[in-house]
Formats: sequence, structure tokens, C-alpha cells
Amino acid sequence: MQPLSYFTPTRRAWLLGTLLSLTGLGIGVAQAQTYPAKPVKILVPFVAGGTSDIVARAVAQKLNEAGYTTVVENRPGANGSLAAEATAKSPNDGYTLLVGSIGTFAINMSLYKNPKYDVMRDFEAITVAVRTPNVLITPPGLPANSVKEFIAFAKANPGKVSYGSSGSGSSDHLSAELFKQQTNTFGVHIPYRGGAAAQMDIMSGNIEASFQNFGTVVPYIRSGKMKALAVTSRERMPQLPHVPTMIESGLADFDVTSWQALVAPKGTPRDIVNKLQADVARGLRSPDVSQRFKDQGFEVVGNTPEQATAFFKAEIDRWAVVVKASGATVD
Repeated sequence: MQPLSYFTPTRRAWLLGTLLSLTGLGIGVAQAQTYPAKPVKILVPFVAGGTSDIVARAVAQKLNEAGYTTVVENRPGANGSLAAEATAKSPNDGYTLLVGSIGTFAINMSLYKNPKYDVMRDFEAITVAVRTPNVLITPPGLPANSVKEFIAFAKANPGKVSYGSSGSGSSDHLSAELFKQQTNTFGVHIPYRGGAAAQMDIMSGNIEASFQNFGTVVPYIRSGKMKALAVTSRERMPQLPHVPTMIESGLADFDVTSWQALVAPKGTPRDIVNKLQADVARGLRSPDVSQRFKDQGFEVVGNTPEQATAFFKAEIDRWAVVVKASGATVD
């Protein structure tokens, strides 16, 4: 046993810090071992039936099969900001999660002059769940059957082409802004409350174009209710192999992927974050869910929290450039 004189103020401080660290580690491990001890709520920042909702319900299904009790709550509003802000302010115990889109986790950071949440500051990334390209669609009767012809049509009708989107700051909105920048064309942006309304107006001919999530419009394209001019991925999609890419159509480096991700409030214990990532990725990669997403034009990602965090940062930086150049804002 050391004499009392051995425990100098410096040594006492070191011992206290060590004990506190070990205590904290013990609490974290205990939390992970008992998690989940109550229902887990997944917030969705958009209305039911959209891509975020589809992903959230697939995640909830697989978590329930893994022993969780999971509920999905749709909380639309302010381009996804209401649900994101609510999640950021929730206890960081793993019982409130958020499934959101590229708009929620990337575009909103530059679209709003004073966003009510900060992705990198307020959230722990769990995983990027799925991704899908957008596709440039037009009404069947529009006199343009290729991207080149559509560009010519837009230039011949300045200010008369309207682009519908699922909302300001959505990937389909910014895809249109990027398209206009690269082709030096102009078109009026018409934001809808969700992609379904924009798709209906495409089919009825009320608007001339839209960049919609590929998986949501494949059935309408196949049935001839809308026309697909190009997909925004680097490779053609096997579900519609006859539809070229934007790059093939002459727009170099036009590579846009819409994606959905899962996050928790900042400070959620790492063991809980890792457990959620493992359980969610396993569920997404299960044969029934992965095939369902593939049929709809989605690719399952299921990457690690570290990979998702780096991806968020890269996407925030990338879309900030497009937003600035377009002058788009919702404030």
C-alpha cells in the first residue's frame, strides 16, 4: 500500500479521471446490453408513401423481427426540418431515430440561410440505407424523345418549361437546377408536397418535366403514362435498359443519386449506434427486403457509421455549390 504522501494532487486527479472514464464505459456497455428496453420510434420527415417512409417501414419491420418494438411516425413539414429538429432535440438514448433523404441530410444545410439543425453537429450517422438515381420524365405527348431534343425544346420555348419537384431542396429539384446550369436553359420550378403530386401532373401534361426518384416511376414509364429521357446514374438501370444515362446523352459528370439514411441524436452511445447499424444492415440485406428494393430500382447500401458520416460531409459540400449557383432558397 502506498503512503498518503504518494497521492499528490496530480495523482489524485489522474485516479479520479480514470475511475470516471471506467464508470462511463461501464454505463455505456450496460446500456448496450439492455438496449432496447422500450419501443424505438423512427421519425419520417415526409408524408406516408414516399421513399423515406418506405425505407423507414422496411427498417422497422426488420428491427421488429430482430426483437425490437419499433413504431414509425410521419412528421412532415418545412422540407423535412420539423422531424430533423425534433430528433436533434430528443434524448440521445437510441429510442428516437430519423430516416431522411439527401434533402434532409445534405441539401437543407445550404438551402436554408439559418437551418434549425446541423447534420454534422446534431446527429450520429448510423447508416446510408439505400440509394437510387433520378430519371428525367416528361408527358408522353411532349415533342422531345431525347435529352438533346428536350434541350432544343427548352431553348425554343424560354421560360415556358416547368419543372415539378417533390419540394424545394429535394434531390429532384436540385437535379433540375444542375441540369439547367449544365445546359444553359431556363425553366420554372414548381414545388409540390411530395413526388406523387408532381408525377400526376406529368401524366396529365400540366408540367413539362420532372426529375423523379427512379424507383417510384418505373411502373408509369413501362405503361406509357410518362416518358423517360435519361437516368442520372453513371450506368443504365437494368429495370429500364433502353433509357440512356445523362452522361451518355452528352452531360459530362452528371451523376446524381438520391439516398435515404438513418441517424440518431448526437451523443447516442457508440455501442448502441453500432448495434443499430448491424441490425439495420442485416435486415436491409435480407433476401426479401433487398429483392423488393431491387425491383423498385433501389440499391441497398448499409454502410458503417464512419462511412456514412464521411458521405454526409461530401454531399453537403457538393450540393452547397449547386444551391449557391442556382440561387435557390426557402427562407
